[in-house]
Amino acid sequence: MFTIPPLAAVGLSEQAAHQQGLRFRRNNSAIGDWYSSLRVAEKTAAYKVLVEEGTGRILGAHLLGPAAEETINLFTLAMRFNITAEQLKQVLFAYPSHASDMKFML
Repeated sequence: MFTIPPLAAVGLSEQAAHQQGLRFRRNNSAIGDWYSSLRVAEKTAAYKVLVEEGTGRILGAHLLGPAAEETINLFTLAMRFNITAEQLKQVLFAYPSHASDMKFML
């Protein structure tokens, strides 16, 4: 959603993953105090990422805050081409950027 701040999601919600009987870990946090948010003076920021236990497959990503509408594309790419959370953590993204924050979300 192109709101201020932006809101973006791809994949399963936590409820849908539970309904499908998937075993996963939920990584979530408010990130308004991360440098990528502070440098653009946006204190409202958060994420939730669902990663399947055993496979490391990203099941869903939900982002709120600066560059969410762009960062969600990287999660979409990873999900489409079966890039696991561990593989995505190994990608070197430019710093400071919102993409470079992804490894901490996984």
